[in-house]
Amino acid sequence: MTEFKILNNKNGIALFVVLWLVALLAVIVGEFCHAMRTEINITRNFKESAESYYIALAGINRAVAELLIRKHSRPEVLPPEEESDETNETEWRVGADIAPVDFGTGAYKVTITNESGKININKAAKSMLMMLLNTFDIDENEKDVITDSILDWRDKDNLHHLNGAEDDYYQSLDNPYECKDADFDSVEELLLVKGITKAIFYGGLESMVTIYSETGKININAASEKMLLSIPGMTGPAAKEIIKYRGEQKIKSIAELNDIIDPDIYLSIKSYIALNLSPFYTIESFGGIAGSSIKEGIGALIKIDAASDKGYRIIRWTDFVEDQFVF
Repeated sequence: MTEFKILNNKNGIALFVVLWLVALLAVIVGEFCHAMRTEINITRNFKESAESYYIALAGINRAVAELLIRKHSRPEVLPPEEESDETNETEWRVGADIAPVDFGTGAYKVTITNESGKININKAAKSMLMMLLNTFDIDENEKDVITDSILDWRDKDNLHHLNGAEDDYYQSLDNPYECKDADFDSVEELLLVKGITKAIFYGGLESMVTIYSETGKININAASEKMLLSIPGMTGPAAKEIIKYRGEQKIKSIAELNDIIDPDIYLSIKSYIALNLSPFYTIESFGGIAGSSIKEGIGALIKIDAASDKGYRIIRWTDFVEDQFVF
């Protein structure tokens, strides 16, 4: 009887050990499967990200090619049958709503803007700078500080404008630096200027200013909605009408606005606007694969330059992720 109990105890221990080993193996296998799934997902995401990026790159290259074609051709003399082609002026131009283009296993969506739709921060008078700031929820004193400080930053002397800042102010900061007393080399340099906060800069000012536009006026075909709203006399509905109209066709003359917006608004804004394009273009291209949540974006500032071997030069290149792109 004693031997039978001992045998039963041994069998029970053996069964327990086997069950424990099976449970341990199940955990190990589960962890291995989880690790493998993670590796597979990482690999797939990397593959889809790379594909999406190069699809977006195809969009950049296509847009550059279209801009070069427009630069060296005369669309007004194209035969009628070519006017409906997908490469026509209506689709591939500044301000147009360019439809997504299928490419490989996915598609890209391109937008083209021109720096003439912005204010040149190196050339703008105080009145133009104040006009820009009128779209921001800041008080008049802050606007005076910012405009005078911009003027002080870019002028070559060490004399203060009434509400501006020179070396004495910047040297008193926790991380001191000198007032530049020269033109801005980039719009990001505005973040060094007294009164300009990140909230103001990234809240819209960044997209309204440039260092590349050659005119003191705003190109009505290239201006963003926020830029349009900064023009004295402009209203929200009128700005939307302009954007809607030029999405279908470009505005060919300033007087054409009389048929798009209220004549009184036209009279208020006409002295601020122009039609001349700058040779500097900003292209944004978003690429993605159908069925994938991974999208990649590229932004390129280029200059159409006949002196360059390729006919253009890349001034700035930015890679970013775009979550809102849909096919």
